[in-house]
Amino acid sequence: MSTIAILLLAAGASSRMVGRDKLMEEIDGLPLLSLICSRASQTGLPCYVTVPSLCHPRVSVTGTAHVIAVPEASEGMAASIRTGVAALPAEIEAVMILPCDMPELQTQDLLHLAAHYHGPDNTVLRATSSNGTPGHPVLFPRRCFPALSQITGDQGARAVLQNQEVQLVALPGQRAVTDLDTPDAWARWRAGR
Repeated sequence: MSTIAILLLAAGASSRMVGRDKLMEEIDGLPLLSLICSRASQTGLPCYVTVPSLCHPRVSVTGTAHVIAVPEASEGMAASIRTGVAALPAEIEAVMILPCDMPELQTQDLLHLAAHYHGPDNTVLRATSSNGTPGHPVLFPRRCFPALSQITGDQGARAVLQNQEVQLVALPGQRAVTDLDTPDAWARWRAGR
């Protein structure tokens, strides 16, 4: 499994958070980004995290993850994916991509998705909620890297997904689809904990 890398997307602007940084919001005393980096690192897989710049405050909470600056971060998610995929070592056979605003994803969820990878001919693997709603993370074999290197805009890798066979992998509850982009979403999530 060590040929799989985890790419954590943390270069966004948190534009819908009204001046707050969603990735620095605290959960159980830790910034969300720190929590997600820690959970990803606990898989034992190599972890990479994109940030807007190397002097951004988020860098201080990334733990042992390899930090990748995204000079074109203002473009949106595609810039993070392009830059992150380009930074992966040649021996990486597949990359598991996930945004860092998903507080319910656990280490075992990432390992569960990785366990469905069986080599370079594998289909793309996409996590879903327990009721089948597609979400994150998504695991792309290396053959998808050239296409991932060409995406643009803020739609992430949707265009690549449309051109690939995708195997859905259910995770417990709503873990694969719970993302917190706004103060209201954070308030509702915290109230429901």
